[in-house]
Amino acid sequence: MSITHTTTATSGSASATAPLIRDATEADLPAIQAIYAHHVLTGVASFEETPPSVDDLRTRLASVRSHGLPYMVAEIDGEVAGYCYATPYRPRAAYRNTIEDSIYVNDAYRGRGLGRVLLQALIERCETGPWRQMIAVIADGGSGGSLSLHTQLGFELTGTLKAVGFKHGRWLDTTLMQRALGKGDSSVPDDVSAGRD
Repeated sequence: MSITHTTTATSGSASATAPLIRDATEADLPAIQAIYAHHVLTGVASFEETPPSVDDLRTRLASVRSHGLPYMVAEIDGEVAGYCYATPYRPRAAYRNTIEDSIYVNDAYRGRGLGRVLLQALIERCETGPWRQMIAVIADGGSGGSLSLHTQLGFELTGTLKAVGFKHGRWLDTTLMQRALGKGDSSVPDDVSAGRD
């Protein structure tokens, strides 16, 4: 399913041009790779230490799509300004209704509300599918604003894993946050209820 819509970023310094949120294509991968490489090399939003190649990202994009999950970009004036996607939280079958979000914004567009626009679009898209819970795994206490962003969009703090990563010469915690999608846990998953008499 392809959904395209335009949303206005909400911030005093927001771009005059509203971002176009659309499904990512293979043509977007070089821009996505550049954004992600910056985060890998300079930050702790990802625990990867070596940026993946465009070919690696092509494989990852195909994997996301194979699960029916969204992978979207925010385009501003023809440039990929950020991207987001969801992945299965864990591979075992009982986790099939739980997914994890990932959001990365081009450094040139930080502070303009683009992360919120991307996360909101990702939540909305995922709520149209069979998924019931979204997990956020946030490094370093959300020092980049991720903790606040996820809280604003309905995520609750569920715990902290202490010193589970070591990057840029220091130990890093990860904070776990969680948000219900759609019906949440108010009923059994759709694939279970469909099999009942």
